[in-house]
Amino acid sequence: MAKRKNPNQNGSESAAPVDFKSFLLAKTNRGLLLDIVVFVTNLFLMQLLTRLFLDLFRQAEAGDEVAQYALAFSSLGMWILPAAGAVLKRWHFHRRLKGTGKTAASSESGLSGCLFNPIFYFCLNLVILSMILTGFAQLLFGDVLLKTPAIFVPLVILGLILTIFQTYLIYRYFSPPKNPPQSEFLRSPRSETLGDICLFLNMILFQIGWNTLTFTGLGPPSGFLEFAGRLFLLCFIALLIYFPPRMFYLAEDINRPRTWLTMLLANSPVILRVLFGMSSTAMTN
Repeated sequence: MAKRKNPNQNGSESAAPVDFKSFLLAKTNRGLLLDIVVFVTNLFLMQLLTRLFLDLFRQAEAGDEVAQYALAFSSLGMWILPAAGAVLKRWHFHRRLKGTGKTAASSESGLSGCLFNPIFYFCLNLVILSMILTGFAQLLFGDVLLKTPAIFVPLVILGLILTIFQTYLIYRYFSPPKNPPQSEFLRSPRSETLGDICLFLNMILFQIGWNTLTFTGLGPPSGFLEFAGRLFLLCFIALLIYFPPRMFYLAEDINRPRTWLTMLLANSPVILRVLFGMSSTAMTN
């Protein structure tokens, strides 16, 4: 418990307690909570999860159908979870902004305007879609898929249409609803809580992919130029990987200076491991 100074009636300052647990769990600080969860997970758990994922990938390559389905459903989760989170949280997010006299547009800076461009997320969704099609289509149709345009082409077109709709649901999150949702569940606090769970799980899946860099076997940088180049590249990749699952909370806290620091903190364990060549390949033996 910390103390915050508040003025009393005499103009002097008195100490008032600040409940950090309530502060951290406040709905307006979900992004901060996510950054802290990712940081702790990257420190203590993510290496194990990534190692299990790589083992699963090797088993899938060896023809294990259970592993293949697990990877396919993981890709499907990365595709479904952000849209589900956006739908579940949208009404609560805008009601909260309206209560403070703000709008999603008023929270955007020049940088956020570039990052929030739907084309960026749509291209990412196409990459995830290709993983889903590769996984499920191969399991359901086998090698005949690529040899049969009558199956392959309609699947690609259907996937493209669904991805456009999925991206629409995601970016609809940033537009205030004209009316409350008809569903009682979407108006209840449970809806936002479930939405947060979807977004947190989505972030964990992205972080597993991000942590595979620590298993590449890179050695320490040979000099300052390689160090600087590796640092720049890692920070750039970290932004690309961390931004998509984080942007729903960035819409609310992007103008807080601490936000960029906590985002950097969340990614720092991976950045430092790769930057200094602290490979995790030995941990897989």
